[in-house]
Amino acid sequence: MKVNVYSINCEKVGSIELPPQFKEEYRPDLIQRAIIALFTHQLQPKGTDVLAGKRKVVWLSKRRRAYKGIYGYGISRTPRKTLWRRGERFYWVGAFAPQTVGGREAHPPKVEKVIYEKINKKERRKAIRSALAATLNKELLSRRHKYLDKVKEVPLVINGKIEEVKKAKEFMEIMKKFGVDKEIERAKEKKVRSGKGKMRGRRYKKKVPPLVVVSKKCDLMKAARNLVDVVQVKDLNPLILCPGGIPRLVIWSKDALEKLAKEKLFM
Repeated sequence: MKVNVYSINCEKVGSIELPPQFKEEYRPDLIQRAIIALFTHQLQPKGTDVLAGKRKVVWLSKRRRAYKGIYGYGISRTPRKTLWRRGERFYWVGAFAPQTVGGREAHPPKVEKVIYEKINKKERRKAIRSALAATLNKELLSRRHKYLDKVKEVPLVINGKIEEVKKAKEFMEIMKKFGVDKEIERAKEKKVRSGKGKMRGRRYKKKVPPLVVVSKKCDLMKAARNLVDVVQVKDLNPLILCPGGIPRLVIWSKDALEKLAKEKLFM
């Protein structure tokens, strides 16, 4: 399959053959599995302090006539700490046990729990190729992007000069020529999540912006990072290409496509 190559002025300057990575079958199940594995790689092991809820003296005698004993008081044998005494009379409150105030947790998270999910090398590469193929499907892309019909072409390939752009304003002007500006503007909006998300650190919801793929570290990575996601072709993964398992609009630099084919990445 051949696609057109455009200059930064939106003029057709040639065409390029898409690498074989784009010919993979679309496998949403495989993409989702790779995404879940990637999520687990971001998790940090956690666990509680071994002494949490145990820093209280709770020894009490259960024997008859023992000092500070609870024999004959008609109370449960819950571990208790002493708060005050008057002569031989003591006042206790429950402590240490899981159901008591300030007590230990019944089943705390363990540091040794395995939360890192592995995925086979061939399976991961196939998932990336499948995600690349999904970015060519306009029907799938329309599930995520509202103004896809205004975009010049899918996939959009621009010559190497796009990587030399140094200003966000300049990048936005280029995107206007290709009809991508509406999608970028749409991704800037954020709304407050309804319900429990307001309490739990997931307050805002945002749309996913287009993705720009470059061949190497370049000026564009800094210039456009507040408008779109910019990534090197060697760092592509299913989570970047298909967030949530739904493909996104990808803008390729010609050099990135050539590098993908030349180095046979993800094959």
